[in-house]
Amino acid sequence: MKMKNVITRLAWAGALCCGGAGAAEPGTAGEPVRYVGHAQVDATHEGGLPLVVGAKSWQALRANRMYPEQADDFGWTYNHAPMLAYWRGRFWLEYLSGPVHENKGYSHTLVMSSADGMNWEKPREVFPVYRLPDGTAAQVHQRMGFYVAPNDSRDGSGAGRLLVLGFYGLPNHPNDGRGVGRVVREIHADGTFGPVYFIRYNAHNGWSGQNTNFPLYTASPDAGFKQACGALLANRLMTLQWWEEDRAKDGFYPEMGQVLKAFSFYHRKDGAVVGLWKSSWAALSGDDGRTWSNPVKAPTFVMAEGKVWGQRTSDGRYALVYNPRRDNRHRWPLALVTGEDGVRFDELLTLQGEVPPRRFNGLDKAYGPQYVRGIEEGNGTPPGSAFWVTYSMNKDDIWISRVPTPVRSTVGQPVRDDFDRGTLEELPWNLYSPRWANIRLADLPSATNRSLELNDRDPADYARAVRIFPASKQAVVRFKVLAKQSDHGRLEIELLDRQGYRPPIRIVFDETGRVRALDGNRMEPVSLVRYVANVWYDIVVRFDVAKESFDIEIDHLPVLTGAEFLDPVPSLERISFRTGEFRTSPTLRDQKSPGEDFPGADEPVPAATFHLDDLSVAATEVK
Repeated sequence: MKMKNVITRLAWAGALCCGGAGAAEPGTAGEPVRYVGHAQVDATHEGGLPLVVGAKSWQALRANRMYPEQADDFGWTYNHAPMLAYWRGRFWLEYLSGPVHENKGYSHTLVMSSADGMNWEKPREVFPVYRLPDGTAAQVHQRMGFYVAPNDSRDGSGAGRLLVLGFYGLPNHPNDGRGVGRVVREIHADGTFGPVYFIRYNAHNGWSGQNTNFPLYTASPDAGFKQACGALLANRLMTLQWWEEDRAKDGFYPEMGQVLKAFSFYHRKDGAVVGLWKSSWAALSGDDGRTWSNPVKAPTFVMAEGKVWGQRTSDGRYALVYNPRRDNRHRWPLALVTGEDGVRFDELLTLQGEVPPRRFNGLDKAYGPQYVRGIEEGNGTPPGSAFWVTYSMNKDDIWISRVPTPVRSTVGQPVRDDFDRGTLEELPWNLYSPRWANIRLADLPSATNRSLELNDRDPADYARAVRIFPASKQAVVRFKVLAKQSDHGRLEIELLDRQGYRPPIRIVFDETGRVRALDGNRMEPVSLVRYVANVWYDIVVRFDVAKESFDIEIDHLPVLTGAEFLDPVPSLERISFRTGEFRTSPTLRDQKSPGEDFPGADEPVPAATFHLDDLSVAATEVK
């Protein structure tokens, strides 16, 4: 009651402020959250923003229509709306899937799991295609995925019971309140699923146990399962996620006065709950979701219809993750802001700035990393100083990212990486690792002298590893490269500024066995040396930002001297290794639909493997 009174006072204070956008006090009901920074995104895939240092992204599902056994055993190519939990030492990920299009035709829900967040088991169907009484197919939807119940699991481990949930809606509009109801089943410790039950019918639409395919959860013979369902039904924060699909006016949900979509929430340090929805809507609750302040649009946050995720992070601070763009068709980059108090957020950074080609055409398949979700309060905490989020890419594939905490955008220490110690997660590198273009630590040259391996057989995507170093105007960059082949594959090496624009320094191991570089004073790329397979090459790059020039040595021999930067920059602070050409498509001018399938997307190309080792960046004195 004390916290409810606090929110009541905050709501009154917000109501007294009437000076337009930004007039309310941050943290009050008039403006629950505020972005206090100045950076905004541009049209590029990375948005022209600094990167989150050490963020790593892995593709959990790569859709494959021609060879379903390599994906989900169904070959469906619309995959979207993932949800995430961590239970009994494993990540659990739920997503919805349809054959081709969003909200067209039949669909189902799948679950996959992983012990480390990097390597994922094949998805399994958890909520199958559902037929309505007239024989037409319902459509699955979910705004909530998992719930770890407070009552103990049947093996007495103390882990709680894990429920997975979905929703069956009517065709074409599964989340408008006219659907059938919400289904639930238990995931057991061995990974098997319990029976499907309804946990709540959309009774206001006439649905009940008499005209649906599954019984109400109260029919279960498992008392513990029924207790877990009861605990969920009593949790007003968890169940508020259901309102958009349910929309009943039977008193189960608080009256919000708006059609709000994709609820996300976190507790501030003072106990207040911050609620976030699509399109910058926000509200406050002082009684854990039973009542709310009037929802308002947070005027400083740029968002469209992609989801926003908010949470308290492992270092006690707060993060919001979202697509900071008003354009609802082009959802990039996936960015974040952080703050100390859950009210004021600053430093807009890019978490995921890759936008690969959309391999499979379909209706309403927006471009980019989107519909982000993390692990809700109470649904588990993975080990380590990081938080995890999942999202779909182009509504083709499902991805997951690990974000180290505290979140940083700069590096203060000199870089000297030999890859001989630690795990892949612990590397201070930013990794983009598709299933067919994966990155790993390899025992090459030996188990005690490891290297970073980029292996690419994806016809539509690439692997990318980026190391951020202290911003430098003059520096010496040293590294080693070994290619396992010299007649195919490509490794592009680039030195970039803080915004990641087309870099002033570019070196390429190309498909014809040549190492080339671009010199701003020459019309064509410069051939430096021929390279052969399975040989290490020592490369040194010396650059001077003031002179806009650089030199390259390979195996201690000068191969390019006094080359001109391609573009002027104030400093350099990233080195990027990428197994494919730089891409500018899609652009903001590309239509969401109609489109076309990417040719040959389901067939791997011959693998190209590159190893990196012994990277160092040493700033030199500016003369």
